[in-house]
Amino acid sequence: MKPNLEIDYLGLRLAHPIVASAGPLTGTVEGFRRLEAGGASAIVMHSLFEEQIIEEARATDHFLEYGTESYGEALSYIHEPVNLSIGPEGYLSLLAKARAEVRVPIIGSLNGVTPGGWSDYAEEIEKAGADALELNLYNLPTDPEISGAEIEEQYLYVVKEVRAKVSIPLAVKLSPFLSAPAHMIRQLVDAGVDGVVLFNRFYQPDFDLDELKVVPNLVLSSSQEMRLPLRWVAILHGMVEADFAITSGVHCTTDVLKGLMAGARAVMTTSEVLLHGPERIGEMVQELETWMEEREYESVVQMLGSMSRCRVEDPSVFERANYRKTLLSWRPDPVLGH
Repeated sequence: MKPNLEIDYLGLRLAHPIVASAGPLTGTVEGFRRLEAGGASAIVMHSLFEEQIIEEARATDHFLEYGTESYGEALSYIHEPVNLSIGPEGYLSLLAKARAEVRVPIIGSLNGVTPGGWSDYAEEIEKAGADALELNLYNLPTDPEISGAEIEEQYLYVVKEVRAKVSIPLAVKLSPFLSAPAHMIRQLVDAGVDGVVLFNRFYQPDFDLDELKVVPNLVLSSSQEMRLPLRWVAILHGMVEADFAITSGVHCTTDVLKGLMAGARAVMTTSEVLLHGPERIGEMVQELETWMEEREYESVVQMLGSMSRCRVEDPSVFERANYRKTLLSWRPDPVLGH
């Protein structure tokens, strides 16, 4: 009998745990079709940004008001939205079209960190057909006058505001730079969050020394980056009542297995899809099934959290005690000599 790969994530029944995370392919309906055909059990749409919504609203207000005392046709001066990718209306239209074309669950994504009317779009995303919503709390606090506690209170306020507007499942995607992640995640769950996605990748700019400019620099992930979310999912599994997903560094079936055994119900990948095409997801699903058959696993649920902090013989491996052990474990490479 073949093992059962099905798993529940955010109340959605997925055919398997490998989800296509937000990326360039969700910019078109054809991209959604390719991800589904490639084997994705669910698709996270790219984010609609708070800045896009606010900028479009400001521009529209300006052109609606401009010249109202002089021209009767002034109400027809509608500004074209600023194109960070597509504007808010284009985003909702794409989501609705994709929902009509693919059968796998679609998870909408809203990226914002300050309270405000932009969160009304959470309700619009639900109306457009999203099966769940991922709230991407991507923020780099640079003001020395704002404390970490204030930032976390702001996050909680935003989550409560969004939760009040939608009935579909809600996940939050967090930064790894929280001072007390376990406590913060517990508060988010108490505020109505159903799932937690770990972690957001902070894209670091680079310096162009010829032009003397600060330039964007996008580097795809590697499996090495999975260690941080893997550790935290393993620590939090069984301690916090939420569905966890890992979204950094998932490139192979081994990464998928590690994520499941840590306690993640979904493992999300974009870089691997960009490198090898959507079909790579289907390959990993087949490899996962083969691995489980060879070891006589009946289901992915059977291995869920089997190597989490609450299940391993020595929980200290996930904590401070492991720091010294790791440092002492280093040995020179006999080939390289260092």
